[in-house]
Amino acid sequence: MIWRTPESSPPAPHALPVNAAALNNHLISDSQGRPADDPIFALNAEATRRAKAGESIVNATLGALMDDDGRLATMPVVFEALAAVPPERGAAYAPIAGEPRFLAAVIKDLYGEGPLAAQSVAVATPGGTGALHNSVVNFLAPGDALLTPSYYWGPYRTIAQHTGRRVETFLMFDGHGAFNVSGFAKALEGQLERQSRALILLNTPCNNPTGYSLDDRDWAGLASALRGAAGRTPIALCMDLAYARFGAAPFNHWVRHIQPLIGEILLLVAWTASKSYAQYGARVGALVATHSSADERDHIKSALSFSCRGTWSNCNHLGMLAITELLENPDLRARADTERQRLRSLLDERVAAFNRAAAKAGLVYPRYEGGFFVTVFTPDAEGTAERMKALGVYVVPMDGAVRVALCSTPLRDVPRVVEALVAGLAAVVS
Repeated sequence: MIWRTPESSPPAPHALPVNAAALNNHLISDSQGRPADDPIFALNAEATRRAKAGESIVNATLGALMDDDGRLATMPVVFEALAAVPPERGAAYAPIAGEPRFLAAVIKDLYGEGPLAAQSVAVATPGGTGALHNSVVNFLAPGDALLTPSYYWGPYRTIAQHTGRRVETFLMFDGHGAFNVSGFAKALEGQLERQSRALILLNTPCNNPTGYSLDDRDWAGLASALRGAAGRTPIALCMDLAYARFGAAPFNHWVRHIQPLIGEILLLVAWTASKSYAQYGARVGALVATHSSADERDHIKSALSFSCRGTWSNCNHLGMLAITELLENPDLRARADTERQRLRSLLDERVAAFNRAAAKAGLVYPRYEGGFFVTVFTPDAEGTAERMKALGVYVVPMDGAVRVALCSTPLRDVPRVVEALVAGLAAVVS
């Protein structure tokens, strides 16, 4: 007798004959022809090779905060917290949904002890990317499209494609350079006519790639559009807060605009320690879901936990325990805030220097008040980026713009970046 699980099927019949080419094609059709590396990491590798060969290179591609000597900027208190975790705890499996204390601390970090905290559930994820993945697979059906502005982080599309979903966009900026509220409202209405639910991904404050942060006027318009669409089909708004600690306004200033909509829409927050604690490799994050219905929250928590088990099983236990201490312990939290402010000041100096030089040069780009990146518009992004590479300055081309990672650009090199941008633009418009 052969033992099988209840779900097992009987043995398949003999396979049909296949040709020789098919025998060597083990990938399924959807997996064939996929790129081996992220284009940004490929550009970073090219810039690094040239620099090691002795060329004078400015590498403004990778989204990690570097100090002005080219070393990764870190926060010493984080390593102290990591070292203080008992080895037998850090090495053990974490609960599938994450350490309860960690999840409670994340929710409190977002909402304090107000009513939204009591209406929230959370699961641990490997960084913000894991939170985005869990959002896509649980709040969109296969074949559906998420909705995001036209300037967005490329892995949104990777996650969507990998999970059988799609990406739809709306023009991010209106003719005055502000967030295109009317374009968003129109795109959302159109999407709700084509599918039975909506998932909106917003990366703000400090949008990657543009650096733009929604202001109170933008938020008022966006909330009004959401209110007008709510009640017909399920709508989830997912806030990607990857860079929020580096914005000009408090990182959760947007909450008051969305709070009145809780219950009419589902609020999701992709929370991550990657940038806010300069721990890119620790992969510590969480997905927080906020809804007024306790029954709905229970269902959501179960679904998210199921996805955790079926994807990464559990997350970095050592990292969760350390970040929990940094969130809960008043002394450690104060030290972390002070050390983060040093990193913010490092970045803010570059932002100010860029704004001064770019304004003088007449570059066209969105409002930029803080964050890792800024985007400069160009009619030929590839041509602009190629000309800049010839001058030893690496940026990331995208549709209608190039992205500049000031987070990895020393202050002394900011004028050189602006000069290269001017030359790159001149090369494609002459």
